[in-house]
Amino acid sequence: MTSFDAVLCDLDGVVRFFDHAEVARLERAAGLPVGSTAGTAFAPGVLAPLVLGRLTRPQWRDAIAAGLADRVPPEEARALATAFSDSPVSVDAEVVGLLRAARSSGPVLIVTNATVWLDEDLARQGLTGLADAVVNSSEVGAAKPDRRIYEAAAARAGVPPERCLFVDDSAANVDAATALGMTGLHYRTPADLRAVLEVVGRPSGLAQEAAGRP
Repeated sequence: MTSFDAVLCDLDGVVRFFDHAEVARLERAAGLPVGSTAGTAFAPGVLAPLVLGRLTRPQWRDAIAAGLADRVPPEEARALATAFSDSPVSVDAEVVGLLRAARSSGPVLIVTNATVWLDEDLARQGLTGLADAVVNSSEVGAAKPDRRIYEAAAARAGVPPERCLFVDDSAANVDAATALGMTGLHYRTPADLRAVLEVVGRPSGLAQEAAGRP
């Protein structure tokens, strides 16, 4: 049975999810294919500066609006950019519960490609204190799947990479973690996380506790 001493978990697509229904409505009204705004918001020339801490939220909105300006009038481009950057967020309570429980057996860290305003968002979403630490690409200066963010996370946890469980909804990010010797979980549902925490692998503290029982 594989065991591990720290859990390194992605944020978006695992813990929290963005609702882009209003963006889709505005796109249809503007005659744009649904998903056009997301494609602009995360285009290569925008995404890298965003997750490496080089864009403020207003600058990101400006970049989205500029990217849409050749397809819709300026006011519609601005409305789409604002709606996208302010999209409502839902939090998976089951995953939150699993991560909180895992902290009793070892460090749990959030490892995320995120923005410089992440802490504000986490506070507003009730996620401050969910993990022992947050490793944010905007602060590290490296984004997944760059090995440096994984190494920074393991160092922050105080655990060798081979003793870390890494959880992410991106297969490429998981592959990068396993290449460093981490145990990887390609996340799809809360049941995936529950299984790896309770069956496939247990933090060593939990395993030792179980072993000491009669």
